[in-house]
Amino acid sequence: MNFNVAIVGRPNVGKSRLFNRLAGKRISIVHDMPGVTRDVITRDLDDGYTLMDTGGMGLVEGMSDTPGKIVSAVEGQIEFSIDAADLVLFVVDGREGLMALDKQMAERLRRSEKRVFLIVNKVDTETTAINDKEFYRYGFGEPHLVSAEHGRGMSALRREILKLRDEVAGPPIPEEDDGKKVLKVCFIGRPNVGKSSLSNCLVQSDRFIVSDVPGTTRDSIEMPFVWKSKRGEDWHFMLTDTAGIRKQTKLNSSVEYFSRVRSLDAIRDVDVVFMVIDAKEGPTNQDKAIAGEATKANKPVVIVVNKWDLALQAWEKEEIDGFETEKQFREAFEKGIQRELFFVPGSPIRFVSAKEGIDVEKILLSARQLNKRQSRRIPTGRLNNRLYKMSERLPAPKRDGKRFRIYYAVHTGNYPYRFKIFCNQAKKLDDSYRRFLLKGLVQEFELDGCPMVFDLVNKTNPYVRDED
Repeated sequence: MNFNVAIVGRPNVGKSRLFNRLAGKRISIVHDMPGVTRDVITRDLDDGYTLMDTGGMGLVEGMSDTPGKIVSAVEGQIEFSIDAADLVLFVVDGREGLMALDKQMAERLRRSEKRVFLIVNKVDTETTAINDKEFYRYGFGEPHLVSAEHGRGMSALRREILKLRDEVAGPPIPEEDDGKKVLKVCFIGRPNVGKSSLSNCLVQSDRFIVSDVPGTTRDSIEMPFVWKSKRGEDWHFMLTDTAGIRKQTKLNSSVEYFSRVRSLDAIRDVDVVFMVIDAKEGPTNQDKAIAGEATKANKPVVIVVNKWDLALQAWEKEEIDGFETEKQFREAFEKGIQRELFFVPGSPIRFVSAKEGIDVEKILLSARQLNKRQSRRIPTGRLNNRLYKMSERLPAPKRDGKRFRIYYAVHTGNYPYRFKIFCNQAKKLDDSYRRFLLKGLVQEFELDGCPMVFDLVNKTNPYVRDED
């Protein structure tokens, strides 16, 4: 039985800092500006329970660049967390004392009939001036005096959480390996291309806040789910919905900076990346920069063209000329993507609509195929034969009078593919020739979309002249 713990409270009382402290690492973005957390951030902890961080109750429209439609969505997500929780950690600010909004929230929690721990935060030292007697008025028993920032009182709080967990759900049972591969995937892309809508479509719920306001998602949010395929198979995934990645020059606040950092961290932590492009706009320079981040992390990429229904409507209304059939239009669009995103060769391209639920299963199918494709072993003889034929057909260009030459290669790893290549001049391998070699290996071993890494080792070969 699962045990769920939700952290709630008004804005800026330290909920995200408490979440990070209990989780043992920085997950939620911490900032003094109210309204930073919007979606529900969840983590399954080693202590045997699921922890949920929520947005601030009582956000006011116009506060902290938070439009009314997002305020309403945040409130809905908080209600979801309370309903799902076995225990609610109600956080208040010990230094500010009893506030009117805190009283309203206390009444709201009493109506829920949930088990509640009152967390009086920001009690940094024993001499911190607080009136702890007034907090008994909430009716939630003895308050827990803590400092999430400095760790004070956290050990006692953890013990109380685990004690209640054992009473309600029993001690956690060690998980056995059932052979089911959980594939970690994430959506990346510019703000407002539909990442959260696609996430909701996959998990088949309104788990992620969706808005036409760019920048609605700020944290990277994880969600496990099981997809029932058309063949009746259960596909297990861990999905991360990330904040839209803006250009560094357009980051207007530290919140946006940390959102960008968390999104880039999410890329490194997953097995397959879903790169989302707006079908009405096509690939932009920022899309290329974002796809480049996945390439630098050596992650396989599925290119997801979202809002394809809107692009087709524009074509049907003859707002887009030059194509007699939908197939021609799609093929031309695909060639344009391949031309602009040439550095992710072989990546599958899926045309979908999150709003209409069109072809979303194909995204997951592509991820499974890409992940499986990365598990092959490459025979050493065949690998060296292919590299030899390519270098004979097109030798590397000379640089400073010397030509890059391969002596021997061996496959050393997967996820991504790694090849140790013994050569004469590692620094003489330029990017264009590297791409030529990679493309040849992709074609030879049918590794479309699989990232590859060359580990170059300088080695002297007495039978080959470097200058030739």
